[in-house]
Amino acid sequence: MSDRLETYFGDFALFIELIIVLLITYAVVRIVNKIYRRFVERSAKKGDEHLTTYKFLEHSISAIIYLIGISFAISMIPFLRPVAQSILGAAGIMAIAVGFAAQQALGNIISGIFIVISKPFQINDRISFNDGLRGVVEDISLRHTIIRNFENQRIIIPNSIISNQILINSNYADTKICRLIDIGISYGSDIDLAKLIIREEIENHPLNFDNRSPEDVENGVPKVMVRLIEFADSSVNLRAWAWAEDAPNAFVMTCDVLESIKKRFDKEGIVIPFPQRTISYIESNEDKSNSGMETQ
Repeated sequence: MSDRLETYFGDFALFIELIIVLLITYAVVRIVNKIYRRFVERSAKKGDEHLTTYKFLEHSISAIIYLIGISFAISMIPFLRPVAQSILGAAGIMAIAVGFAAQQALGNIISGIFIVISKPFQINDRISFNDGLRGVVEDISLRHTIIRNFENQRIIIPNSIISNQILINSNYADTKICRLIDIGISYGSDIDLAKLIIREEIENHPLNFDNRSPEDVENGVPKVMVRLIEFADSSVNLRAWAWAEDAPNAFVMTCDVLESIKKRFDKEGIVIPFPQRTISYIESNEDKSNSGMETQ
């Protein structure tokens, strides 16, 4: 009877110890993450360029702490020790099996490490893909990159996939961006007046950025370049090069400028044409003979 009680209380004590170890592991992860996130937030406010690395390390540290805690808890279970010894004999086969099973997961982790090292994009960068997907990089975890699109939805892409994608990074090396503003006017409109209006509206916008070099300013190069680029079927197409400090400012500036140019065009009599077709009707000989008979 005493042996049974001893075994019972021993098993119960072991169970309590396992629960305590797991709870301590969870608590340590929470505490470390809380302290680390404060550090990351301070770095973000200071504009630290290593913010992406810090975020990736946050996930790595959590995974390591969980791995250590769970491994220690398993080592406390007596009956798993002989099982572990028998497993060592088949370690090679298990390694191959685990390798195949975790191939995709390991590929994502390795791709995430290469993304953090090479930095094709970082946290808060605005990126877009060939398929039209675009948004702001919000987080890079061990397995996934999380992108917040402009509808505030989260797009989760495995690191192994995004690392092989062709993407456009609006913040890579230089945040300045040039927007091409194309406007067509009718053939009867004053081209010089239209170019002047476009240039003035862009230059007067508060978000327009002067991208000229000191030599350009000295040589009298205009702040905004406007050129005729094409004689289309029903319009003369003009193009303006408008610079802004970053992509969000460029979007707002483009929307405002298109509206102000349209209003100025309406006041100054500059016509923005729409596609038109001239249809010519040619009468056949049969139609002519029929019309002659009707006349008689």
